[in-house]
Amino acid sequence: MRIALLVPAPLHAVSGGNAYDRALLDGLRAAGHEAQAIEGAAAFDSLPADVLPVIDGRALPAFIDRAAAMAARRTIGLLHHPIAPESGATGAAGRSLMPLLSRVIATSHAVAAQLAADFGIDVAVVEPGTADLPRSPGSGGPDCAILSVGALVPRKGHDVLLRALGKLFDLNWHLTIVGSAGRDPVHAHALQALAERLGITRRVSFAGEVAPARLESLWRGADIFALATYWEGYGTTIAEALKRGIPVAITAGGGAGALVTPLSGVVCAPGDEVTLSKSLRRLIFDRDLRRTTADAAWAEGQALPDWPSQGRLFAAAL
Repeated sequence: MRIALLVPAPLHAVSGGNAYDRALLDGLRAAGHEAQAIEGAAAFDSLPADVLPVIDGRALPAFIDRAAAMAARRTIGLLHHPIAPESGATGAAGRSLMPLLSRVIATSHAVAAQLAADFGIDVAVVEPGTADLPRSPGSGGPDCAILSVGALVPRKGHDVLLRALGKLFDLNWHLTIVGSAGRDPVHAHALQALAERLGITRRVSFAGEVAPARLESLWRGADIFALATYWEGYGTTIAEALKRGIPVAITAGGGAGALVTPLSGVVCAPGDEVTLSKSLRRLIFDRDLRRTTADAAWAEGQALPDWPSQGRLFAAAL
């Protein structure tokens, strides 16, 4: 099968959607298919007839003037997030172009359920695979090292996490937040100001986007992974934490909570900083509990699907 995955540029930018797309292409190629990424919509018009176009939902606004061309050939949609609740160009394009898609594939059951409810369509699900990763030994230090990975945007709930940790002034911990500040500079500045108001600036590092080697080092030294997200289509970083055997403390926005069991971590309601704070207190204070939870996270992480199998599943869904 020849497949063209049309994605928003640039594909190398750090995001969960881009990571899914890059790994999916590798998985499809490993399964024997000819798969290429195309950034932008211009090349759609000249795709050979034997190439199946798969449009990443984030790129749909660029196709608003190509509705006729989409209707004239079999076109697949790959959705990382629901469309109907979104505002602006992405939502408008999605609502107008969804009926033209021959097939829709979602990256989680939570996204598929929302799309089915909003558009009354059958949606296939191909969840992300997770790479084979080494177990994280943790920090080994006196402070509990907490890692959070996600762009500094309101949806990720970093403000909730900061307020939850700000209540734990009597415990030894340090939080590192990895994520770009460029998508919402105003919110990123507000997060830094919040840390100052809470008196925890020395306990919080805003690392920004980091090189792969630096991120790997942070993963290896993490004692807890925390993410107070309001919505995740799947929760790629949460799956990676489990795969590495790191205890997880999250809020259950979208499909994120489905990955974590009571043995491998704690799951709180979105925005519930009080419960999240109490849960983090137990994990930070009780090293034995942390070790037991880490063992469970490691066991559950090994059961997550890999990318070769998900590439085959995606090809079957096409």
